[in-house]
Amino acid sequence: MKITDAKTYVVENPPPHFGGQYWVFLKLTADSGVEGFGEAYSVPFHPQIAASMIEDVCGRYVLGCDPFKIERLWRIIYSSGYTQRSDLSIMAAISAVEMACWDIIGKELDKPVYELLGGQVHEKLRSYTYLYPKEADPTDVYRDPEMAAERAAEYVKQGFTAVKFDPVGPYSAFDPRQLSLESLEHAENFVKRVREAVGGQCDLLFGTHGQMTTSSAIRLARRLEKFDPL
Repeated sequence: MKITDAKTYVVENPPPHFGGQYWVFLKLTADSGVEGFGEAYSVPFHPQIAASMIEDVCGRYVLGCDPFKIERLWRIIYSSGYTQRSDLSIMAAISAVEMACWDIIGKELDKPVYELLGGQVHEKLRSYTYLYPKEADPTDVYRDPEMAAERAAEYVKQGFTAVKFDPVGPYSAFDPRQLSLESLEHAENFVKRVREAVGGQCDLLFGTHGQMTTSSAIRLARRLEKFDPL
């Protein structure tokens, strides 16, 4: 089996851009006609540039290769270039290629890919959800503790046993920073209202993305520890 065609797709994600402003997908087609799809993760360039980079990688290394030989293909792409030192961009391209190859393999063997990677372990897995806004919301769910509490209670009724939120955002390239007293008070009130709404029925996950310094994180943790039902 050989890969005979590679095509990229740039998909714009409408506001509020959950998951990113755009996604870049790759479709590989084998000589048997089977198609496999993969996604290029976290490319720090314009999506069209990212698509061109993936097409370049596929043109030089992927077309004509056997999709079943993923490890060999992975090593060839990873070690390409004079220094043989990959960066985030080439890793994003490799992620798309590898996913697409696994998709082809699963379809060829008529098996879900997890069966080819060791098999199923659990019948089900616990998951969490973010507190997502709704189009009809009059305010921002992350700035309105009462709305956040209402939304968290809705998710608990749906069966979630953990909810996550980021009440001290947004984050920027200039973080970490010291949280202001206003931000600390908002975070404390936010968690208090959500905990009151869900009781001990679910865990609360406080999302951070490097926004705060270590000392600021400690101050925040001390304010919030009283809301842990355990």
